[in-house]
Parts: sequence; C-alpha cells; structure tokens
Amino acid sequence: MAPEPPLLSMSGITKSFPGVRALDGVDLDVQAGEVHCLLGQNGAGKSTLIKVLAGAHQPDDGTITWRGEPVTLRSPIAAMRLGIATIYQELDLVEHLSVAENVHLGHEPTAAGFVVRGKAARASTGLLLKRLGHPEIDPARLVGELSAAQQQIVSMARALSHDVRLIVMDEPSAALDPDEVDNLFRIVGDLTADGVAVVYISHRLEEIRRIGDRVTVLKDGRAVAGGLPAKSTPTREVVALMTGRNVEYVFPDRPASPPTGTPVLEVRGLGREGEFEPFDLTLHPGEIVGLAGLVGSGRSEILETVYGARKPTSGQVLVDGRPLKPGSVRAAVRAGLGLAPEERKAQALLMLESVTRNVSVSTMSRFSRGGWIDRGAELGAARAATRELSLRPDNPSAPVRTLSGGNQQKAVLARWLLRGCRVLLLDEPTRGVDVGARSELYAVVRRLADEGLAVLLVSSEVPEVLGLADRVLVLREGRVVHTAPARELDESRVLDLVMEGSPAS
Repeated sequence: MAPEPPLLSMSGITKSFPGVRALDGVDLDVQAGEVHCLLGQNGAGKSTLIKVLAGAHQPDDGTITWRGEPVTLRSPIAAMRLGIATIYQELDLVEHLSVAENVHLGHEPTAAGFVVRGKAARASTGLLLKRLGHPEIDPARLVGELSAAQQQIVSMARALSHDVRLIVMDEPSAALDPDEVDNLFRIVGDLTADGVAVVYISHRLEEIRRIGDRVTVLKDGRAVAGGLPAKSTPTREVVALMTGRNVEYVFPDRPASPPTGTPVLEVRGLGREGEFEPFDLTLHPGEIVGLAGLVGSGRSEILETVYGARKPTSGQVLVDGRPLKPGSVRAAVRAGLGLAPEERKAQALLMLESVTRNVSVSTMSRFSRGGWIDRGAELGAARAATRELSLRPDNPSAPVRTLSGGNQQKAVLARWLLRGCRVLLLDEPTRGVDVGARSELYAVVRRLADEGLAVLLVSSEVPEVLGLADRVLVLREGRVVHTAPARELDESRVLDLVMEGSPAS
C-alpha cells in the first residue's frame, strides 16, 4: 500500500525583494497530525516562508502541493479556504471588537443567506473556546481587555472556526508564562490528535524537544536540513546548522591583563520583563565584554536597552557614575554611547546616501551654521574617520549601498568615531561580512579598544565572542548564567551553559 502523501509540500520556493534573496529554493513537507518545527536565526527566511504559505507573499518560483494536488495561494483568504491558518507573533486581532466578532471576522455565521450576529455568534464562539480548554473567556468581552495568553486563545479559536487542517504558529510562547505554555502544548496535542498539522516556529530549543516531531532548519534563505527528528537530533547539531561555523577565525592578540580602574559604563540591576532578568555589569575603558547565548536569549534586547531604544522595567545604566535617563537614545548618545545594530542596512545606514552623509549624520550640528551645512568640513571629517578604519574604496562621495558588507560596517563605526563615542555597542558585527573582512574588522575593534574605547559585543558565533572579548557573560533564556574571562572558556563549555537543561548529546 502506497504511503500517504504529505498534507503540505513546498518545493523549490524562492522569493526575492529588492537587493535581498529571502528564500533560495526552500523545500518543506508537513504530514497530517504532526508538529513540524521551523528553526533558524533572525533573517534566515522563516517569516517569508510562512507568509508564502499564508498567501501573503507570492513565490517567484517553486510549487506548493496541498493534499496531493498543486495549488496557488493567491491571498490569505485562498489559504484559509483550503484549511491553512496562520497565527502570527504579533496577533492581528481588533481590540475594540468582541471575542465573538474577532473569531468570526470575515466569515460571520449565516442563516437563510443572512448574517447572524449576537447570540448565535457568541454561542459558536463559546463552543470553540471550550474545545480549547478556556470556557471562562466571555465571547462578549472586548479583545482589548484580555491578557496576551487569552488573546492567543482567541486567535486559535478564529483559526478553528474554519475547517482548518494546518495551523502555523509563529513564536506562540513568546509572551506566555510557564503554566500558559503548558496549556498551549496541551492544545497543540489535542489538535494533532484530531489530525491537524502544526508548523511551530520557536527559538527555544527545549520547546522543540517537548512538542516537535520533525525539524526543518533554515539559514540564509535555504533549508540546510529538513525532516530531522526533533527529539533525538543532538542540540549541538541543530545549533551548528542554524549558525554555521565553517569559518576561519583570525583574532588579534588580547592584552595580557584586562583593563581595570574606574568603569566607564555600569549596569545595575537592569532588567526588562519578558526579555531579560535583572543583571549587573561593569565595562572599563579599553575592555571588550562579550554576550554569548542562543537567539532569543536576550542579547540584542540588552544592547538596545543599554542604548535607550528600549525602556527597562528595573535598574539603571550609568556612564562615568552618572545615571542615564531610561529609554532615551538621545541621553545615551550624548553620554558617549554608540550602537552598531544587527540589521545595519535597515537600522543604521541610509542606503541611498553617500558614505560622507552616513558617517556625519550623528554629528551634523558640528557642520551646520545658520541652517547651512559646511560641505567641505563635513567631507573632510568623514574622510579622516573612514581613513582611520581603512574603509575602501577611499571615496567618501560613493553611495554606501555600493560598499561591501565589511566596509558598510566600517562606515557605521566611523560615524561613532566622529561622534567621539566612548562606549561602542556591537550587535552581530560580522553578519554578512566575508572571511577576509572579518579578520580586518576584528583588528579594527581591538585597536579601538587599545586606544581606550569600551566595547560591549553580541554575536551568535561563540568563537567570535571568545576570540575578541576579554570577558564573557553567558546568557540563557534572558538570564546571565555565567561570567568569566574569555581565556578561561572554550566553545564546548559555552554551548553547555547556553543549552543546560536540554539534551545536548
């Protein structure tokens, strides 16, 4: 007897946006009644793939087969009519409508050709909520009055109000406490027992162990592994597939003894509820401190909170002993902090502007007089900053979009040098940078530290953190679990610490 075909098969899916190939020939197959986990770091292509599956994006190439038949998902409505529902991390509920109105939005119950509202809609919603184990949620209540966990249940009820056969869940546990996660898993178990398939996206590997049947790993828009057994595949193997470490690392020598004395940056009891627990940190002039941990461990959130882009729920940040205004980027920059963010093209660079303008943008007041910009002074200052970092080509008038990844990163660093930055926050500094340029960037960062700059570094690549930092804080699920000089750690030890509690063999 021939085996049952997959409920869903996506083959050779490609999708490009201007300047970016988001998906490059991705394959994914999902069986009825299974939990198929989709893993990958930020930018790996997960969101684009599920938007293709949801009908929100049209693929440039590739085929989608549903229940053995080729289909074209031209819109989210077309996907829903087939039985494919997507619950995004940012729930798309209408807060000023009731639970029942949200559940039936766009497909209100009808009788004799007329839309049935009120009592009938509330009754059918109540049955769905009972199926999900939450009969206490009042169908007449406004969604905006519900907790995050309750709103997620409403999204599931809306999916089940259709004849759904596959549900995509994008980071469903991100805003849930442990008891709510347990309830979520119970619901998923009930759904799969009824033959419903679930595509489950999460950065928490311990969840994948608990709930998953198979795993597909995406990296740089490609499926680097498909259909791995979720419970028996070694965690180290999964992490290696997600991060990829086939890179030659050449690091400059670090000082024989780390800098001491009066710290330039102090973090005291800094925490942000739901993202990272309160912790302490000191950073001295000339010191490089690294934050190591898996995606979702709170690394980037810490950098953004220190920088003022996120407001902490506890603690404070001090520069030279003076506290910064919480949640204020302006206060952080004025105090001498600079951030080179993870997504430099989207978050740091003005891609259509020149190198000069990208370098000078944080220091424009220096070149402005009476509303006019002294172009000559701006160009001279930018040229001096870029030459200090050996940015190539040596043409400050060139559009920054024409530079390589490594030289674009140098342009961001040059901006903060021109500003007189004293504390540099580096988030994934070598993402999208080729091997040769990586070593050059490492040398630049170490030289700047040797000249007195304090650096707080985040990287997904453990060898990068250990090779460049003087001291390392290891993070797991938003908590600092270990602090040590980098020379006392190795990659194996760090991976053990970040994955403690998950099978790693």
